[in-house]
Amino acid sequence: MYHNFRLERAFTTQYNNFMEKKRFGIDINSPFILWLTGLALVLLVIDLITGGFMRSLFAVRKTSFADPMQYVRLVSYVLVHANPAHYVGNFMMILAIGPMVEEKYGSERIFLAAVITTLITGLGSVIFFPNVVMVGASGIVFMLILLASFTNMRQGRFPITVLLVAALYLGNEIFQGLFSPDNISRIGHIAGGLCGAVFGLLFHSNKN
Repeated sequence: MYHNFRLERAFTTQYNNFMEKKRFGIDINSPFILWLTGLALVLLVIDLITGGFMRSLFAVRKTSFADPMQYVRLVSYVLVHANPAHYVGNFMMILAIGPMVEEKYGSERIFLAAVITTLITGLGSVIFFPNVVMVGASGIVFMLILLASFTNMRQGRFPITVLLVAALYLGNEIFQGLFSPDNISRIGHIAGGLCGAVFGLLFHSNKN
């Protein structure tokens, strides 16, 4: 019986190459987003165990600027959340949108954008809403939403989806803030969205 060793060898090579490509593994595709998610989760667990100690320590609120913790809270409040549902709501969006944005613009840029957004939102809350105690990463969520809408932007071409997202999102937040007051900090949402729009323009204007 004729045996085609050459054909068998070719088939074996193709099969091995196929199986090599199908190997599964864990890809750390978004280090900053994963770090942010994990750290916030650790603080949430500690907060639940200690009965709210993390929130009392890290939530942003107006105190004396002679207090060193005032400056820490301007950044730390995004890492603490009111309850597990608050955490899940924010980080489901961050994990859905963040990796795409981080891969597009790079971890360093997204880290810098998140820090600046956090500081602007925290200062806005302290200055304009001194009686509000704010926690949560919703400002970063909305920064990423607006920034993500710029991912399809090309040289000389401004996607209409960016305008639609900005108009619908900012219009809704302003409307809700004026006519449907609740416990949600609208300044965080609006400031985050505006920061995302500004960073989207800056990142594309400085694109290599």
